[in-house]
Amino acid sequence: MGQSAMSRAARRNAAKSVPSLSVFPTNLGWFGLVGDPPTLLGLLVGHASADEVRSAARKAVQAEEGAQALRAGFREHDWHPELRRRLERYCLGERVDFDDIRVDLPARTGFQERVLKCVRRVGYGRTISYGELAQKAGYPRAARAVGTVMSSNRFPIVIPCHRVVAAGGKPGGYSSPQGIGLKLKLLEMEAAR
Repeated sequence: MGQSAMSRAARRNAAKSVPSLSVFPTNLGWFGLVGDPPTLLGLLVGHASADEVRSAARKAVQAEEGAQALRAGFREHDWHPELRRRLERYCLGERVDFDDIRVDLPARTGFQERVLKCVRRVGYGRTISYGELAQKAGYPRAARAVGTVMSSNRFPIVIPCHRVVAAGGKPGGYSSPQGIGLKLKLLEMEAAR
């Protein structure tokens, strides 16, 4: 969940239902799917343990919702087995598409929305620079702002922010417990296909 948690729509839904959490291992670390079935509210990637995923999910929700949100907790179960299987296959190096996955994007500006739409179209095994992405989104001087949008992406891999690199092919940043190391693994894995 990037490091932000649930959007306003998700908060309204959270008042009605407890969010679901699915925690599972991959060869790239432990992953977690947070959702209000069938919608993905956040994806946690590259953690060292299942407990680390649970803790990160609680912190993300608490940061957005406040301590009161934790009273309900999560309903932990395999709530999106199709997405879990796709992520497991992706982590094994299989070319997998996530375009059809419903995500609950937080309230955002027109700029943020255009950037996220554009990055979702960056294909498997391809990269784009922050500057090129800003240009495609219609904001040619906003490379740094694109970096900010990428750093708050709650849906890594599904919205493939790892494919956005700095000028000259340098990796740039990546928000995960493994940091830039995981971004480099993802890029290397995709390039090998």
